[in-house]
Amino acid sequence: MKFSVDAAIFKRYPGLNLGLVLARSLNNRGDGKAIDPLIRETEERIRNGFRTETLSMLPKVRSWRQAYSSFGAKPKKYKSSVESLYRSVLKGAGLRRINPIVDVYNTISLKHMLPVGGDDLAGVRGNIQLRFAREDERFLPLGGGDAETVKPGEVVYADDRQILCRRWNWRECEATKMSPQTADCLLLVEGLPPVTANEIDEASGDLSEWIENLCGGTMKTHRLDESIPELEFDYF
Repeated sequence: MKFSVDAAIFKRYPGLNLGLVLARSLNNRGDGKAIDPLIRETEERIRNGFRTETLSMLPKVRSWRQAYSSFGAKPKKYKSSVESLYRSVLKGAGLRRINPIVDVYNTISLKHMLPVGGDDLAGVRGNIQLRFAREDERFLPLGGGDAETVKPGEVVYADDRQILCRRWNWRECEATKMSPQTADCLLLVEGLPPVTANEIDEASGDLSEWIENLCGGTMKTHRLDESIPELEFDYF
C-alpha cells in the first residue's frame, strides 16, 4: 500500500508537511478514560486563552481558511476540522467522546492546533493519495445518507475506489471511519505554513504515544513533504 501527495498539491501549497502515524494491532474497545485529564486540561487552556470572535485571525487557523478559499470552499460555511473543534470547545460543548482512537486524535488536534484525522485501513482499497478532485467523483459522508457529488478541483484524500475525505479535512467518509473493531489505521497530522516540520513531528509523537498508551499495538511515524512525497508500507 502506498500513501502519496500529488505534486500539484505541493505546487499550490508550498511548505505543506504531513505527519503520518501507522498504527497496527490496536485494541480500540476500551473506555479511554486515561486521556480524560489531558482533555480537561486542553479544553480549559483553550477557553482561557482564546475567543471565538478572533479565532479566524490566528495564523494556524487563517492558513486553512486561505487554503479552503483557494479551491472554492467558503470558510464561513466550510471550516477546517481544527477550527470546528476549537469553536465547539469555546461554545462550551466540549470534546465529543467517540472511541479511544478518535478521542486521542481530536485531543492532539486541540493541543497542537493542527488538523488530525485518519482512516481504518480495513476499509481502504488500494493506495491513498492527497490530490485535487476530478470530474464526476462521489462521496459517502460519515454517518451515511445520500452520496454527494464532489466539486472538481477541491482537495481530497482518496483511495483507488472512493473519496476518503472532502475539502481536505472537512468531512471524513463512512467506509474508513474508526470503530471499536478498528485494529490497523493510518493517522495524519497536517500543517500549512507557518507550521514547521518540528511542530508536525512533535504532534505526531504525541499522537503515537497516546494511541499506544490507550490502545496498545505498534506505532511507526513518518513525515512527508515536497522532498519526500510518498510512503510505501505493507498491509494485508
